[in-house]
Amino acid sequence: MSKKKMVVAYSGGLHTSVIVKWLSNKYDAEIITVTGNLGQKGEMEGLEEKAKGTGAAKSYIVDLKEEFLTDYVWKALKAGALYEGEYPLACSIGRPLLAKLMVDIAIKEGADTIVHGCTRKGNDQVRFEVGINSLA
Repeated sequence: MSKKKMVVAYSGGLHTSVIVKWLSNKYDAEIITVTGNLGQKGEMEGLEEKAKGTGAAKSYIVDLKEEFLTDYVWKALKAGALYEGEYPLACSIGRPLLAKLMVDIAIKEGADTIVHGCTRKGNDQVRFEVGINSLA
């Protein structure tokens, strides 16, 4: 029987770093971290080394800025997608693209599990899980 493969949404923060090690130990799984760059700055530096240092077998860091702007941000702005009519839904509109990235990498790697760190009571959990389940 082959080892489980898990694709983990990875920010490099405390929670995602701990979960990489925990999943690897708990399930004796090969962990593949995935980070989508939607335009964040300093948070991207040293991520691959950090992911591998906490037990990831592979680490994908993908520049999604162009696709995010073209296919998500501009369309949302044109549609007037504002939270409570006041500010753009930048974080929430990025979640479907990140879910798509995770599914694409899970398929490419033959992974059997996709992991995200969203809480059970947040809208991000719904955004990730609906996206992931609709694509794979």
